[in-house]
Amino acid sequence: MPQSLTAGETSHTELSFLHVMEEFVKTQLELLQEEREAEIEETRAWQENVSLKELQRRGVCLLKLQAANQRTGLYGRLLVTFTPRKYDAEAVLPTNGFSSGDIVGLYDSSPKSEPIATGIVSGITQKVINVAFDEAHSDSLNLGSEATYRLLKLANDVTYRRIKKALITLGQYRCGAARDLIDVLFCSAQPRSFRQSRPVDFVNPALDNSQKEAVVFSLNQSEVAIIHGPPGTGKTTTVVEIILQAVKQGLKVLCCAPSNVAVDNLVERLAVYKEKILRLGHPARLLESLQHHSLDAVLARSDNAQLVADIRKDIDLTFVKMRKLQNRDEKRGFKTEIRALRKELKEREEAAMIETLKTANVILATKTGASPDGPLKLLPDNYFDLVVIDECAQALEASCWIALLQAKKCILAGDHQQLPPTIISHKAAAKGLSVSLMERIIENHGDKVVKMLTVQYRMHEQIMQWASHALYGGRLEAHSSVALHLLKDLPGVAVTDETSIPLLLIDTAHCGLSEVDIEDEQSKGNPGEVRLVDLHVQALTNAGLKARDIAVIAPYNLQVDLLRQCLRHRYPDLEIKSVDGFQGREKEAVILSFVRSNSKGEVGFLAEERRINVAVTRARRHVTIICDSHTVGNNKFLKDLLSYFTEHGEVRTAFEYLEDITPETYSHECESSSKGGANVKKDSNTKSKKTGAPKGGGQKSSSTAESQPKENGKEKMAGNKKKTMNLEVQAEDTSNKDSLRKTIDEFVEDGSKTQLAFPSTLTSHDRLLVHQIAEEYGLQHVSIGDGRSRCISLTKTKALSAVPESQTTEDSAIQKHLHSQTVEKTVKQKEVSRGVSSNPDLKLLHMERMQREKAKLEERRKKEVTEKKATDSKSKNAIKPEAENPNADNFDALIAATVKADNTCGLAKCKSSVVTVGDFCIHCNKRYCLSHHIPEVHGCGDRAKAKARARISREGVLYPGSGQKDRSLDPIKKAHLHRKLDRKINELSNQRKVKKEK
Repeated sequence: MPQSLTAGETSHTELSFLHVMEEFVKTQLELLQEEREAEIEETRAWQENVSLKELQRRGVCLLKLQAANQRTGLYGRLLVTFTPRKYDAEAVLPTNGFSSGDIVGLYDSSPKSEPIATGIVSGITQKVINVAFDEAHSDSLNLGSEATYRLLKLANDVTYRRIKKALITLGQYRCGAARDLIDVLFCSAQPRSFRQSRPVDFVNPALDNSQKEAVVFSLNQSEVAIIHGPPGTGKTTTVVEIILQAVKQGLKVLCCAPSNVAVDNLVERLAVYKEKILRLGHPARLLESLQHHSLDAVLARSDNAQLVADIRKDIDLTFVKMRKLQNRDEKRGFKTEIRALRKELKEREEAAMIETLKTANVILATKTGASPDGPLKLLPDNYFDLVVIDECAQALEASCWIALLQAKKCILAGDHQQLPPTIISHKAAAKGLSVSLMERIIENHGDKVVKMLTVQYRMHEQIMQWASHALYGGRLEAHSSVALHLLKDLPGVAVTDETSIPLLLIDTAHCGLSEVDIEDEQSKGNPGEVRLVDLHVQALTNAGLKARDIAVIAPYNLQVDLLRQCLRHRYPDLEIKSVDGFQGREKEAVILSFVRSNSKGEVGFLAEERRINVAVTRARRHVTIICDSHTVGNNKFLKDLLSYFTEHGEVRTAFEYLEDITPETYSHECESSSKGGANVKKDSNTKSKKTGAPKGGGQKSSSTAESQPKENGKEKMAGNKKKTMNLEVQAEDTSNKDSLRKTIDEFVEDGSKTQLAFPSTLTSHDRLLVHQIAEEYGLQHVSIGDGRSRCISLTKTKALSAVPESQTTEDSAIQKHLHSQTVEKTVKQKEVSRGVSSNPDLKLLHMERMQREKAKLEERRKKEVTEKKATDSKSKNAIKPEAENPNADNFDALIAATVKADNTCGLAKCKSSVVTVGDFCIHCNKRYCLSHHIPEVHGCGDRAKAKARARISREGVLYPGSGQKDRSLDPIKKAHLHRKLDRKINELSNQRKVKKEK
């Protein structure tokens, strides 16, 4: 490629390439501007529409601070320590979201003031927050010790400016070291490779074969190589080996990542090998254990360190003297002296920086920290031979060009099947801003530039298999050290049902645990799932698992807040985060709360496959999913996930955890009308019937399935064979259900039995069927025991056990008739849906139960009427002879006895009077004293329960206590109303006009 191109020498192909590159730059600048405007608008909306107290409650603002200390830091930066403005020494900062590296604005106490200065948080504890201000603010910033200030998080405009400058440079790039790389990345040239003259001597001998192949492949590529590292496959280990091999070849390496955490991870790994590394960036943004590798620390250890320290000390002393003076002319002289000292300081440090930068073999920074505007501007052009970008799939492509223009070769590492870059503007994301450089290059060049790592060292093989088949083409395999590890294998952890399984699905379908959302909050929560998470965390910790080894992950911030309110005070070491906040992390056990539960089947951004992949693959030994399969199952990808858990893990219903939940009344019409099929069944026929996936694996995503060619003859035969096997499994499940129902029918009809215990040999699916059938018949059903000894016990209620034998036959006939109708309806639905699974219709079962209760009640009433008529006739026959006797006064005695009976408690053994105080029972039409007026006490408990269930089913509302509606305000709604009230008061206060004094 020539160094310069004239108009006559430029070929048609080169003109086309330049046009493509210019169009790319133009589009990226427009989308970047749209994203920047969305970020500014979001920040402005927060500042204008939300009160300061609410901002502090949300963790983005700190109010009523005072400057406790000021000192000069490296490069003349001013470091200020802020503390709460309170008079006791134990005062602490409120709960907040500030962390080292955040950009903050400093404001005075007035509500509508402009920022005094901007700085970077260099450190924060419970009592103080340290902020570093740039040199430009050092002269003008004079903070009083008695004044009050506030700190507010700000949007970062430095990143935007540096990305914009890199794109403009790319659009004007015509010659230089990166020219061949640009040609390949914009597809005007094919990637080239060469073979090493001698075999690679690996620094880390523990690398597996796929990692070694990736290292050799990367070293052999001329322009670009991509390391595709699925979760737990040792991507960082491979990248470190590539860097070490490049250093052995005498190359200068610039290593970048989108976040400070990712960069620090590489620094930590490289430091083990005693390599000459240098970490760029503000010291406040580095891990404390790695700060000695920072540019500031290396300069402090250089030969000029003492001289620089003396100059800095002189600046501090001069600054203190200046603050004590009142005369402006004298202050002006000190300011001139400070400027001269800082100029000398800058020259000394600049010379030391150049020497330090050239000494290092590997320089590490964030992508924006690698900008030529920073310390790297002191190095000559084309200084670096290789650029390595880790976690490339999480970065905007535009930001990658900051580093890419500084070398002739790049190595990209990451996983484009995990979370993409975070983008505020949905429009910009839809137009292509969310497409990472890694995705685009893989789409254009494919296997020519990609090597995938295939051995993972994190997850149990059953956790891994789902991700492998769903997203990675079934190519992953678990290393023998992790393939079968479980929670019970950890020291101090007992063997329980929870610690002995890698996969657990807790299904809340039809349990009434619906999602909630708050007005003005773009988030959702599910208090019912919070309770289930609490119970499961309690089960794991009771088994001996430490809370710090558990992660609770939810996709919505509101759910994260609810979980923290419930769990944080009891489990301070428990990590509770959103999916986005937990990428790159791992825990022994992970509990996922999917939140969404609604009759419309809406799943929101749970439909993002990469988000679910990240959530599930954070677990090492155990993962629990808590979700409503009726809602979540409407998405094909999520439905396949639930089918996999159903086949390879244990399935439980929320009924097994919570006793006070009420079945939700979903109708069959709602299920059949929802797109994407109905719910994922808890029956074992979903193991292979619905997904069509082979046993032991998941299923590829829909986009992958569509891109595959049509099946050949052998595949069709295999598919027919699978369908036949699925029909056999379905028939076997129907047979099991009929067998269990027959056993329970016999138990109900047998008046001599009050309890039925099933053996512990039942599968989790069979136990679920028993729970459903017992609920249908109105039996009490409880699970007893742990692990393999877990079994179910059924107990008849008082109403069932008190039914006479003559009535049992009629009830049995009614039950059989209703059962035949239910079976007939189910068969018709299966014929129509042909393979679409659906959950048992709890509303239908409930109505059947109510019909049986109604029939029993009618029979009792008829019997009571018959007995009453017989009693009355006997009484008349007994009284008549005496009435004919004029001397007899038995009629008056009978009246007196009746009046006394009406004034006495209706309970046979109780003689208390109910003339003044008593209560009437609407179920048996009798009056009772206060000791016996409760239906459960005097024998109407079953009737009251049946009526309450009918009312709940009819109205869809659960009324606690006496049956009256709970008038107490929901805590979430109450907090929301408080926020609205504060905002309204703030608006009215701003509208008030001060009355002018006459």
